[in-house]
Amino acid sequence: MPDRSSVTSLRIERLPITHPDAQLLVEAVQEEYVARYGGRDESPVDPRDFEDPLGQFFVGYLDEVPVATGAWRRSSVAALGADVTAEVKRMYVVPAAQRRGLARQMLAHLETTAAAAGIEALVLETGMKQPEAIELYRSSGYEPIPGFGYYCGSELSRCFARRI
Repeated sequence: MPDRSSVTSLRIERLPITHPDAQLLVEAVQEEYVARYGGRDESPVDPRDFEDPLGQFFVGYLDEVPVATGAWRRSSVAALGADVTAEVKRMYVVPAAQRRGLARQMLAHLETTAAAAGIEALVLETGMKQPEAIELYRSSGYEPIPGFGYYCGSELSRCFARRI
């Protein structure tokens, strides 16, 4: 695993969600949900949601080791006056690589690639038991919005959006 004290830029590669590196990290984030919430994230995810023209899935590498994921998929959620939105999904950085700005790098990459695909705003859902994620989104200019989709009405859920 990369040395936590080094500052290295994340190499981000677009991959299918079914790629072994992507699957390894998706399973790791599911284990994190089990630890924090007592169960896996059961919101529906279709691998085709992350293929053109619907969305994109990315894996971030440090020293050729997969350490982060992030994705976006087109959404019908109206937010901040935007007509064309996409939902951020599967943002995750492995514990050994956290607190190095990698999630912020991945989020910026998602914003750039979504904007290049014509997306006007990103929406996302995160949980109350993920204060570091809430802080990342707030400090990156995301604003609270009403709940949407699978977690609409959940007391543990917090939703955000940002025009890009």
